[in-house]
Amino acid sequence: MSRPLLAIDIGSSKISVVIAEKKDDAIHIIGSGVAKSQGVRKGTITNIELTTRSIRQALSDAKRVAGTVATKAVISISGAYTRSINSSGIVNIPQQEIGIKEINRVMQTALYNANIPNEYEVLHVLPYNFKVDEQEFIEDPFGMNASRLEVDTHIITTQKSSLSNLKKAVKSAGIEIENVVLAGYASAISVLNDDEKELGVCVIDMGGSTCEMVVHSGNSIRFNTFLAVGSNHITNDLSMALHTPLHIAEKIKLEYGSLRAPSSDLIEIPVIGDEEENHEISLEIVYNVIQARVQETLMILAKELEKSNLRDQIGAGIVLTGGMTKLEGIRELAMAIFDNMPVRIARPRPVEGDFEPLHDPAFATVIGLLEYGAGGYTQYEIDSNKKMLHKKEPITADEGELPTISMTSDSKDEKKEKPLKNEDVKQTLARVAQDDKETFGQSLKKLWHWMTQIF
Repeated sequence: MSRPLLAIDIGSSKISVVIAEKKDDAIHIIGSGVAKSQGVRKGTITNIELTTRSIRQALSDAKRVAGTVATKAVISISGAYTRSINSSGIVNIPQQEIGIKEINRVMQTALYNANIPNEYEVLHVLPYNFKVDEQEFIEDPFGMNASRLEVDTHIITTQKSSLSNLKKAVKSAGIEIENVVLAGYASAISVLNDDEKELGVCVIDMGGSTCEMVVHSGNSIRFNTFLAVGSNHITNDLSMALHTPLHIAEKIKLEYGSLRAPSSDLIEIPVIGDEEENHEISLEIVYNVIQARVQETLMILAKELEKSNLRDQIGAGIVLTGGMTKLEGIRELAMAIFDNMPVRIARPRPVEGDFEPLHDPAFATVIGLLEYGAGGYTQYEIDSNKKMLHKKEPITADEGELPTISMTSDSKDEKKEKPLKNEDVKQTLARVAQDDKETFGQSLKKLWHWMTQIF
C-alpha cells in the first residue's frame, strides 16, 4: 500500500515542492517543482499573497510531473522565528516497566515544566538524555524495569504570529498542513549518517539569505541557531563593489566564484545605469569580495558554536550543506576557521526516482521534510501537533493521551483551580433544573405518543 507524501520548503530564495510515494519503507519521488521565492525575506514572511503565489507555482509544476494530487504537506519553518530552551521531567513508574505511555508522560512533564512565553508555540520536544533510576545516559529506556524515569529535553518553540502567517500562506495555496518542521532539523535528517549522530556533529545549512545551524549529539538535537546571512549577500557585495547590476553580479558569482588562489585575469562587465558601456575588472577583486563575506559568515557561526558549550561533544566535526557550499574552496576555509575540525560538504541522501537535480545540497531541507513525513524523525519526539512520535508499537486507546497542559509561563499559584462563587453555583443549579425540566417534558411527549398508537 503506497502513501502520498508532500514536502514544501519555504526558503528565502526559492520554494521547493516534492511529491513522493512511500511504498513499504522506501520513498519514491514522483514529482518536483521549484519557484522563485517571493514575499519571504531573511526567513521571514513579508507578504502572504506573494508567498502563496510562489507556493502555488511550485506546486502546480510538481503536480504536473507527478500526475497525482497530495493535499497534506510537511512544511519547513525558518530558524528566524524560533527560540529554544532545555527542560527536564521526572515521573514515577508504578508498574515498574517503562512503555511508550511512561516515555510520553515524562516528556509531557518536561514540557509542562518549561517556561514558555505566551506568544510562543511548541514545534519540537526532543529528548537527548534519559535517566532510569540512578543510571544516566540511557539510549532508549523502552522496556526497562525501573521505579523512576527522568528526561532532559531540547524544546524548540516559534512565534505564534509568524507560524500562523506561514500556515495561512500554505493553506491559501489549497494545502492542508500535516506537520511543521524546523528547516535546520530537516536538513540534518537528510545529510547525517548514524556514526555522525553518535559521535556528535554540527550541521550548517548555508542558503540564499540564511544559515541554519543545529548541533546533534547522541539521540537528538541539543542546540539550534540562525544567522540572517547567505549567498545572496555575496551577490549584493559584488554588485556594490563592481558597480554592476545584480543579475550580472549573480552570474559572476556562479561562473568565477572561488575561495581558492585568486586569478589576475580580467573580465568585462556592464556598469549600473548604462548597461551599453562595459568596463574591465580583475578576478582578484571578485575573489577578495567573496572571501571577505564567507570568512565573516563562518567566523560568526564558529562563535555561535562556542556559545553552545557543545564544541567538545562534536567528534564528527562540521557538516556543511545548502546552496552556498557549492563555492569552490569553502571546505578548506571552514576547516581553518573552525580550528582544524573535520569538515564535510554534504548532499542529501539519494532517494528513489529519476530526479537528479534534487541531489544538490540546495535541496537538503526539502528531502529531509520528505524523510520526516515518512518516519525519519528521532526515536521519540513531541511534534508541532503536540503528538508523540515514536517508532515502537502504537499507543493503544486504553493507555490514553495526557490531558492538554497549559503551556504558559503563569506562576504555579495561578494554575490552582479557582473556588466557585455563589453566583456560579446558582447558575449551574438553574441550568441543571432547566435540563431536568426539558428531559421530563420529552419523556411525557414520548409516553403520550405511545398511548395514542395503542388506543
